[in-house]
Amino acid sequence: MLKRVKNFLRHGGDSCDRVCCTKIENFGVNIGGRQIFSDVNIHIHCGELTAIIGPNGAGKSTLLKAILGQIPHSGKLKYVDAKDERTGKPVFGYVPQQLMFDKNSPVCVKDIFAAALSRLPAWLGRTEKTKAETERLLGRVKAEHLLERRLGALSGGELQRVLLALALNPLPDLLLLDEPVSGVDQMGLDIFYEMVSELRDTEDMAVILISHDLQTVKKYADKVVVLRDGKAVSGETEEIFANASVRSLFG
Repeated sequence: MLKRVKNFLRHGGDSCDRVCCTKIENFGVNIGGRQIFSDVNIHIHCGELTAIIGPNGAGKSTLLKAILGQIPHSGKLKYVDAKDERTGKPVFGYVPQQLMFDKNSPVCVKDIFAAALSRLPAWLGRTEKTKAETERLLGRVKAEHLLERRLGALSGGELQRVLLALALNPLPDLLLLDEPVSGVDQMGLDIFYEMVSELRDTEDMAVILISHDLQTVKKYADKVVVLRDGKAVSGETEEIFANASVRSLFG
């Protein structure tokens, strides 16, 4: 709550219409006649990390895809500024569970940034502007040293930091992380979430995280949403983990 008040004070007098709250109201998804979830109501605030947890098959990734507009949904998505007035659609950043590619490919980190940042084919080389922007983005996640590395030679944690850097162009209002560190070792996990926490705080960014790692959720999340049996329960992290039914569900 204190963080939310600080965010309001920071942006309350701002004349820009940046998204400060994403309101998910009466949200539902039906796929092939099967109701995945219904009547989901969540408020995602800027400057907060909201974790979505729940058993396999509960619809966590489906919820992210619906927010991104990749699958149809019922209910409403509203984006409002600090004055609770409707504003434009947010800029999304997305980090997937994994990136599918040929690990024997000669493609380097600099190549994937050149493809993402320039309209020119990557094989034509990089302009000075593209090079500078690549180095700046990698610097945001302390990964400048990976610039010349082949994608296939990166560790799981290094690859996810590269994907996080890509998700920062343009700087998102809402950063979506779909189990981004699945299979990453503990050191890589801690580094990744320290980077995300720093972005949340310095950029006042709203972050939605799907995770099965409850210790990570306890450590980094401001709010938790439990998705189960087609319904959602949300609250402050300590409140959710003190809930008897949640403790029963996850042991």
